[in-house]
Amino acid sequence: MDKRNNPLYLAWRRFLRSKPGVISGIVLLVLYLVAFLAGFLAPNNLTVQHPDAVYQPPQRVYFFRDGRPVRPYVYQLKRERDPVTFISTYREDRTRPTPIRFLIAQGEPYRFLGFKTNWHLFGVAESEGYFFPLGTDQFGRCLFSRILVGSQVSLTVGVIGVLISFAIGILLGGISGYFGGWVDTLIQRITEVLLSIPRLPILMALSTVIPASWPSTYVYLGIIAVLSFIGWAGLARVVRGQVLALREVDYVTAAMAQGASNLRIILRHIVPNLSSYLIVTATLALPGYIIGESALSFLGLGIKEPMASWGLLLKDAQNFQSLSLYPWLLTPGILIFISVLAYNFFGDALRDAADVRSRD
Repeated sequence: MDKRNNPLYLAWRRFLRSKPGVISGIVLLVLYLVAFLAGFLAPNNLTVQHPDAVYQPPQRVYFFRDGRPVRPYVYQLKRERDPVTFISTYREDRTRPTPIRFLIAQGEPYRFLGFKTNWHLFGVAESEGYFFPLGTDQFGRCLFSRILVGSQVSLTVGVIGVLISFAIGILLGGISGYFGGWVDTLIQRITEVLLSIPRLPILMALSTVIPASWPSTYVYLGIIAVLSFIGWAGLARVVRGQVLALREVDYVTAAMAQGASNLRIILRHIVPNLSSYLIVTATLALPGYIIGESALSFLGLGIKEPMASWGLLLKDAQNFQSLSLYPWLLTPGILIFISVLAYNFFGDALRDAADVRSRD
């Protein structure tokens, strides 16, 4: 077959014509790669507190000294208190230049691909000082390291949630549209009940069911379950309509006349025709899960300490005073904005690429 007539090749060409979609795809790839390597990229431990570095601003990295290029280094910051406002301020201690070391082994071990290791891409020797690329929070914890580790929660909750909700929505929507009758009526009434309930109140109500004594891992799984439970109804409604239309096409009718089983008809004739739609819908649904988890964690109903997520980290910047004094605390919100925007552009590009009526 000539590749110019291959549907996948034509869809790929249409996708590449969308510059926002391609750029968004690269951004998402980088975000997930960073999340995968979070432990290795984080220069500090997630939970270690530094009482002498509370709300420390980001440290500036220097590459030149006395007009000559040298190994990257930072100055340690010295804490001072304003005698009038009593607000802590920091200034660089020019007597303490600290070199940034690469591939350094120190700190508490973390798990990577099932193995324990304490290697980090960069950092400074613990005996020489600290390095906080994005500053610290109210407990003196490295915000950069917490953002990296928190990305594992914020970016994976959408993927796992979409897989679960789509499995439920495709199954129930397919059964409803293919078999019809009382089964269709029952499933659609359940779907209508879920669609009639406002999203945020039901998120808050269901999240309170999760016991506060649960460990962080269980809370994470509970948030995924809550988001998946309310996320399948809309998809099931659309899948039902698609299956109703496909059930009447000639090749499906011919397969039924030849005595093909229901399972074979669904898997061989109906599901492949829904694949492009489902891929695009999944891509566009992922931002909703990221925002849902972030909203719950921001309100204190989601991820709990010592785990981290972008929504939980953004909770520290929920008042104007914090934003005016410590603007680096807003960084998790910027990452939420970038990831959601990238998913929307990427989903729009996939939708245009899957449209066979578009001009090639």
